[in-house]
Amino acid sequence: EGVAGLGEGLRHPSTAHLPQASPLARSFELDYEEDCFRKDGAPFRYISGSIHYARVPRPGWRDRLLKMYMSGLSAVQVYVPWNYHELLPGIYDFAGDRDVEAFLDLTAELGLLVILRPGPYICAEWEMGGLPAWLLWKPDIVLRSSDPAYLTAVDSWLHVLLPKIKPRLYQHGGNIISIQVENEYGSYYACDYEYLRHLLRSFRALLGNEVLLFTTDGTRAEELRCGTLQGLYATVDFGPDSNVTEAFGAQRRVEPKGPLVNSEYYTGWLDYWGEAHASTSSARVARGLEDMLQLGASVNMQVASWYMFHGGTNFAYWSGADFKDQYKPVTTSYDYDAPLSEAGDPTEKLFAIRTVISKFQPLPVGPMPPATPKYAYGWVALQKYANLLDVLDVLCPSGPIQSQFPLTFEAIKQVHGFVVYRTQLPWDVPDPAMLSAPPYSVCDRGYVVLQQEYQGTLERDRQTALHVTGKAGDTLDILLENMGRISFGANTSDFKGLRGNLSLDSSLLSNWLIYPLAIGTAIQQGWPHTASPKSSSRGRAGPAFYTGTFETPGIAWDTFVKFPGWSKGQLWINGFNLGRYWPCRGPQQTLYVPGSVLHVGHPNNITVLELEGAPPTPFLVFLDRPLFNRTLSCSTVATE
Repeated sequence: EGVAGLGEGLRHPSTAHLPQASPLARSFELDYEEDCFRKDGAPFRYISGSIHYARVPRPGWRDRLLKMYMSGLSAVQVYVPWNYHELLPGIYDFAGDRDVEAFLDLTAELGLLVILRPGPYICAEWEMGGLPAWLLWKPDIVLRSSDPAYLTAVDSWLHVLLPKIKPRLYQHGGNIISIQVENEYGSYYACDYEYLRHLLRSFRALLGNEVLLFTTDGTRAEELRCGTLQGLYATVDFGPDSNVTEAFGAQRRVEPKGPLVNSEYYTGWLDYWGEAHASTSSARVARGLEDMLQLGASVNMQVASWYMFHGGTNFAYWSGADFKDQYKPVTTSYDYDAPLSEAGDPTEKLFAIRTVISKFQPLPVGPMPPATPKYAYGWVALQKYANLLDVLDVLCPSGPIQSQFPLTFEAIKQVHGFVVYRTQLPWDVPDPAMLSAPPYSVCDRGYVVLQQEYQGTLERDRQTALHVTGKAGDTLDILLENMGRISFGANTSDFKGLRGNLSLDSSLLSNWLIYPLAIGTAIQQGWPHTASPKSSSRGRAGPAFYTGTFETPGIAWDTFVKFPGWSKGQLWINGFNLGRYWPCRGPQQTLYVPGSVLHVGHPNNITVLELEGAPPTPFLVFLDRPLFNRTLSCSTVATE
């Protein structure tokens, strides 16, 4: 069924004599006799692709979904990140870019079916796998388990989310054909069947007994043992390098009957800071798809779901991290080497996939919508506005928290971003003394400033000590950056900030002032562009804000911004947080700027928070294409 959902009930005249299901009895169910799905009683196979609405600004939704539809997909897979909607306990946001109902309605309007993946944990390389960081306000909580504190929070969220979903189920006239419960739970250490049973009961109570509920896991026996549950249909995920027959053999061991389903067929892979840009060849991906679809032709029904079909961007602080022997934060770009690029443009891979799909089912009539236009706005000069430590009154209006020893972000209820930890040197340090943190206690980067002079950076799993000199009473500041909570691979909660005591030549430092920074709030309110400039603080090393403006030539097209000579930081344009840049660690060298955040006819305000050191002449360059795959070595900027 190439054009799923369009013209339901309308048949070609030549098929009018065939038995038709009653138009009232909409159903989507498993057939264990014929090993297939049945939609309205007829055998049904779908090819779907993943898109994350939270990684695409709302003005781009229609464009991306239309391109997915025109590629021959009959369905889209959609994650719902809990922490994107319940920002603080009981405080919900479903407006603007977070309007999941509007997104789902758009999929229906375009004739796409939906496989919904509401978690509560989603992984997705998203901050904390979609779980809200405020769960960690109870430090001993056991996430993704039957811990009552965790289940209480999950239940209250599901009672808000799932009633929005129920009227959109296929059985109720909507386009959601199935719902995934949890996500790759077999890869998590807990193996808590009571938790899965609790979720099954909650989903059934809120969505009814007709909707198809399923799980997704890797193909290892251990993953399928802990991730599956009676009453939830078990599916698997694997990429083009896997042996298709073996991978589906693993699904058959837990689901001897029913359709074979690969819920995540990897079209590419994600990027980590400091590693090469991942890419998977179009030919390999297309060949793998053809293998699966041909297998489907011989063993009845077969389902392939692309992960990702369109990756998008980890704007603001939403990128997550993996833990594989060490902490591995994910880049801002979630391009994923996917068939639709980060900016939503059709790639060679998309056309290769479309060609394979056309061999198995008719494609929608009409041309593929073109790439969105890009514009190189050129270079824009910036000026230093202020050192971060000179504007704490603006960034932390309620003032600091006093504590004998450092407190984590979670202990002071800071979710994302940055916190300043301030103390004083307890004695004269005429000769270099070792300022050090215990292993695993700097989460994730600490920018050290002594008497307004930048000293260097402490980093999780890397450098945890540096030498300092100074006098008794000198102010020692450490700006702590949260680079994203672990979304996959670790069995411990990922608390942020200073998780242990700092010491100076093995004597503990105490009596801290802790400033949780609300940088985004200040910038959204127009700061610093509406503020009078600070008398230019000297030097260009250490955490500081830079500002500039540029005009567009009567158009607001997508663009990509490059950071020549900059070290690491965060970029806002017109108050929109475009994410982290880190050209010296790479591989990503540019940030994607959607045209929808730009103004036409009045200036666009740029705000940069540079953390380590700006170039002697600070400027940005706007290009008409991204630069993904290089790593520039950055020398630490010398203090002027």
